[in-house]
Amino acid sequence: MDAKLLDILVCPLCKGPLQYHKPAQELVCQADRLAFPIRDDIPVLLEDEARSLDTPDAA
Repeated sequence: MDAKLLDILVCPLCKGPLQYHKPAQELVCQADRLAFPIRDDIPVLLEDEARSLDTPDAA
């Protein structure tokens, strides 16, 4: 994931910062407890595609 891109991407819901989790290929918003997938090096910042971090399978 490009560091410059990470600097400008924000959570689409709260506009807060996103953290890159390389092993899971996700961008995580701690405030909303959501993980957005990265597919083919493209962040998918859609609420419907996000995984809740409150689920039992959360990393």
